[in-house]
Amino acid sequence: MENYKKILPFIKPYKTNAVLNITFNILYALFSSLSMLSLLPMLNIMFGKQEKIVEKPVLHSILDLGGYLKDSLSYYITKFSAEDPVMALVLVISLIISLFFLKNLFNYFAMVHITVLRNGVLKDLRNILFKKIIELPISFYSEKRKGDVMARMLGDVGEVQTSFFSIFELVIREPLTILFTIVTMFFISVNLTLFVFIFIPLTGWIISRIGKSLKGKSERAQQESGYFISILEETLSGLKVVKSYNAEGNFKDKFNASVGSLQKLSNSIGNKNNLASPLSEFLGIVTIAILLLYGGQMVLVSKTLEGAAFITYMALAYNILTPAKAISKASYQVKSGLAAADRVFAVLEQENEITSKANAIQKETFDKAVTIENINFRYEQENVLKDFTLTVNKGKTVALVGQSGSGKSTIANLLTRFYDVNEGKIAIDGVDIKDMDLHSLRSLIGLVTQDSILFNDTIKSNILLGKPDATDEEIIDALKIANAYEFVKDLPDGIYTNIGDSGNKLSGGQKQRLSIARAVLKNPPIMILDEATSALDTESEKLVQVALENMMQNRTSIVIAHRLSTIQKADLIVVMQKGKIVEQGTHEQLIAMHGTYNKLVTMQSFES
Repeated sequence: MENYKKILPFIKPYKTNAVLNITFNILYALFSSLSMLSLLPMLNIMFGKQEKIVEKPVLHSILDLGGYLKDSLSYYITKFSAEDPVMALVLVISLIISLFFLKNLFNYFAMVHITVLRNGVLKDLRNILFKKIIELPISFYSEKRKGDVMARMLGDVGEVQTSFFSIFELVIREPLTILFTIVTMFFISVNLTLFVFIFIPLTGWIISRIGKSLKGKSERAQQESGYFISILEETLSGLKVVKSYNAEGNFKDKFNASVGSLQKLSNSIGNKNNLASPLSEFLGIVTIAILLLYGGQMVLVSKTLEGAAFITYMALAYNILTPAKAISKASYQVKSGLAAADRVFAVLEQENEITSKANAIQKETFDKAVTIENINFRYEQENVLKDFTLTVNKGKTVALVGQSGSGKSTIANLLTRFYDVNEGKIAIDGVDIKDMDLHSLRSLIGLVTQDSILFNDTIKSNILLGKPDATDEEIIDALKIANAYEFVKDLPDGIYTNIGDSGNKLSGGQKQRLSIARAVLKNPPIMILDEATSALDTESEKLVQVALENMMQNRTSIVIAHRLSTIQKADLIVVMQKGKIVEQGTHEQLIAMHGTYNKLVTMQSFES
């Protein structure tokens, strides 16, 4: 029930469509019963049992509405057909056609509005889910599989859309069709209809017992779907590694096992869903068979029911089967939808701890210094930074060096608020970055990472992320500063060349220079370079290093470096070990200390 309440706000923008769908469903249910009831006068005429009424009936009481409608129909048949039974038959057939036409017309209108409602809610759900996915902190994705998040966006949202709007049929259209039909059946024979009531609860109980475990199985199937999408995404991302290690078989086995598990769950769910319709129809036919036996005795033995009325009654009884099947099928779908909704709302309700405060400070300039004061940071239970303190003055280049795991890249993650410090404070010009508007903070910072993250689009579109309104001339200037224009100008379409998925049409050095060009175009006052050259060959490194030096001129830069040859010109080099600063100074000062930095330089010189 809780999930139904959560979905209601998404229906609100389409409340007109919801109301019209309900209205047309009510009219459909009404005319569905009337169209069947209209068979009675036709059969009476054919069997010569049609009552002739020459005076127009008068309604004396609402309780006599059924008799009034019946007498009114007989009156108009008598009036327009005179003594010609064929004319009476034509009139009644015209009435039947009109009623069936209206029934199907209202059905069409109801379906039009439910389609608009379903697709509108699907669009809005996807939009708000994507907004949430993109706003959640990086830490959320270090704990979740990307494939599982993708499955929730692609599969579960669709399941919610399909299943939840079965409710409109489950509680409005089909029940009303059954209700109106039963009222009409009461009008023909009270005894027969009371007899039907014995079997309807029994049928509902049998169907509900079969579908009892459906929600749990649907949830497991959706989790498995997320897992196999994750395997696919990881395999495609690391295809070179998979092939180079001849690991295709290993990944095939993992994928096949996941798909096999999903197949078993899907078969079980599908078979239960498939059972809903034939089971409800079979139980309905059993009910009709018993009605034939009981009603046949009323016609043939006790003579308490006319043959024409009994045939019409049986047509009405059969008319209940279709909505009964729809209800049983919809009830199964709703159980699947509940499981999908749990997974969708689990993401939507995920708390985002890294957000802008109310009335956060909008800071558009950088004037003095970045200060890191006695910060501590932990990934889960592991201390990565301990009482770390550092000041980076405006216009200076500060390099962070140290062995892997010393906490260098964590500084970059904390400065950009991908993560928040556990204790201590990071401030820009004395303003705590937690008090700053998040968009404002990240506008002041440019980030170039070790992995060149590019998108399957043109060079221009990738670089425009830094400044969406930049001109082609500004883009070319940024490419020149990044030492990238020399290869871009030789491409067939220049800056309009598509670089493929993750930029796979380019070399590592070319991709890194485009990443630098993107940062140059953004032109932020603070630049963070997170091991921007560590994955490059010597020739590419030289080109990229020139690009970095061009970019860092007259700019405040924090350089996280693995190759020490790239940071010898830094104003301050900070040597880190196990989350603490062990040395700091210029290149010459640190060499003279003959400490940790000198050992790192010696080791790298020896390796090269």
